[in-house]
Amino acid sequence: MSDYHIKNLEEYFQVYRRSVQDPESFWASIAEEHFVWQKKWDNVLSWDFTKPEIKWFEGAQLNITENCIDRHLATRGDKTAILFEPNDPNKEARHISYRELHDNVCRFANVLRSQGISKGDRVCIYLPMIPELAFSVLACARIGAIHSVVFAGFSATALATRINDSDCKMVITCDGSFRGNKIIDLKAIVDEALKNCPCVETVLVAKHINSNTPLKEGRDKWLHPLLNTAPKECIPETMAAEDPLFILYTSGSTGTPKGMVHTTAGYMVYTAYTFKNVFQYEEDEVYWCTADIGWITGHSYIIYGPLANGATTVMFEGVPSYPDWGRFWQIVEKHRVNQFYTAPTAIRALAKENLSFVERHDLSSLKVLGTVGEPINEEAWHWYNDNIGKKKSPVVDTWWQTETGGILISPIPFATPTIPTFATLPLPGIQPCLMDENSMEMDGLQVDGRLCIKFPWPSMARTIWGNHQRYKDTYFSAFENKYFTGDGALRDTTGYYRITGRVDDVIIVSGHNLGTAPIEDAVNEHPAVAESAIVGFPHDVKGNALYGYVILKETGEDRDHDNVRKEINQIITEHIGPIAKLDKIQFTSGLPKTRSGKIMRRILRKIACKDTSNLGDTSTLLNPEVVEDIMKNVV
Repeated sequence: MSDYHIKNLEEYFQVYRRSVQDPESFWASIAEEHFVWQKKWDNVLSWDFTKPEIKWFEGAQLNITENCIDRHLATRGDKTAILFEPNDPNKEARHISYRELHDNVCRFANVLRSQGISKGDRVCIYLPMIPELAFSVLACARIGAIHSVVFAGFSATALATRINDSDCKMVITCDGSFRGNKIIDLKAIVDEALKNCPCVETVLVAKHINSNTPLKEGRDKWLHPLLNTAPKECIPETMAAEDPLFILYTSGSTGTPKGMVHTTAGYMVYTAYTFKNVFQYEEDEVYWCTADIGWITGHSYIIYGPLANGATTVMFEGVPSYPDWGRFWQIVEKHRVNQFYTAPTAIRALAKENLSFVERHDLSSLKVLGTVGEPINEEAWHWYNDNIGKKKSPVVDTWWQTETGGILISPIPFATPTIPTFATLPLPGIQPCLMDENSMEMDGLQVDGRLCIKFPWPSMARTIWGNHQRYKDTYFSAFENKYFTGDGALRDTTGYYRITGRVDDVIIVSGHNLGTAPIEDAVNEHPAVAESAIVGFPHDVKGNALYGYVILKETGEDRDHDNVRKEINQIITEHIGPIAKLDKIQFTSGLPKTRSGKIMRRILRKIACKDTSNLGDTSTLLNPEVVEDIMKNVV
């Protein structure tokens, strides 16, 4: 039996028990047997959640790129490390072997050094999903620079905020990007942002769309001529276990964005371990996560986790709807993809389309399906399980956060029996607990409360860049000696966990605590409904009442909206009870979402309360135009 690769339920329980009875020796054995170290650690773990201070593998020295690239060269040098699928389906996919990856990363690292970047400097990366994005992330790690990837869909204002917060010395971008049939002028966005970023000395510009991008004298440089003349050997910088690896900003759905700091050794060990188990990856399989590397999912499960395991990881530049809604399935068929990891938002969008987009492709290679980003509703889960997995590929509904660095609660495929909407059981080393309103831990089964973690795990964020007090206040002040996730959850009679949504999405109606996620699940059961979002608004009698924003699958004017409203409330009554019925239902063409697919409930709450004087910066939304439309039609 291997602690590193769990194959069945009995093994899971044995490994889990060991991991919580003696976490230090558990993680020490995983770290020792499966990674290369320049120097071993002196101490596995020291921690104090009251400060909060967490240190894993203290005294160890390593470089994460040696684990992700160099150590594979002898046995996997010619194996595809990154399989790049471009936006245009008529263009050739690019297979980048581990040897080519090594050459590219070393050249890029040497370019960074030649431009004055050294260990500890912050580098902002604002690139689309092209190979240079992966190369630049790994090149920073190679020389000990701290990368801060900003999703290449954020506005100039959002980009500038993130550059200034972490005092970045350099920006890496390109002349532009393709997104479906659109072309986006990324360089113009960078130029606009940098009007307010005095810390930036250099901008490296990759050629991608071959536009006539103007370069600013003394600051901007074309990347590829520098890469072509750079040496292809670069000795990796020696990093301490707790040296920062990267900063990644949460999307800032409340207040200013938080720069979560992830360190080197613990993050590497945990992301590699969870990748292996949650996706049951075996040699020569092809793994595809559809996220953007601008999010934590892309960091942990497109780059670091897969490459640390010597996997073949797919990078897709495009969107699921271009040139048509069959694009995902065409790629699965073309590359014989074995593991497919995407967001419920994407699944719901795909499920709205004609099933012929799925049926024309051979999906028999699929072994494991995954979801990430939000709890998946039951209807979407069944569509995914039935039509994509053909009821033979387990669906792993993974729960985790930017702050956690890696997946914390998830089924292990072929080991954990799955139930729709349940993230199921904690992964080895994770000790969840549910807390009640009186800050007491809730023992037993069939309970729901605030989801906390009571023991550190290796990949947890160590601080918020430049603001440790905010880190403490946000995550460690609500419940003594516990990391508070901000999520509500319930534990059922089998000990399975179901995430019920953000605690700030719990609405108290007539003294009843109502989580929005189960109500939305019920609304989405209506055959005419594509997606919904529930918020609270003040009510004279109940304290709060419920307001539903509902997207219909077909928006025909002849539809009897009043009838649909009645039917929705009837389903809610049946699923949850009459207390959860919606007082107001507004039909809308879309919902305001962040680029990572999270619904901006803060905006919806303000509109429902008819308080639209200050909606904050909506430019970073995926679809800012929808806000105006919702405001016009408020009920």
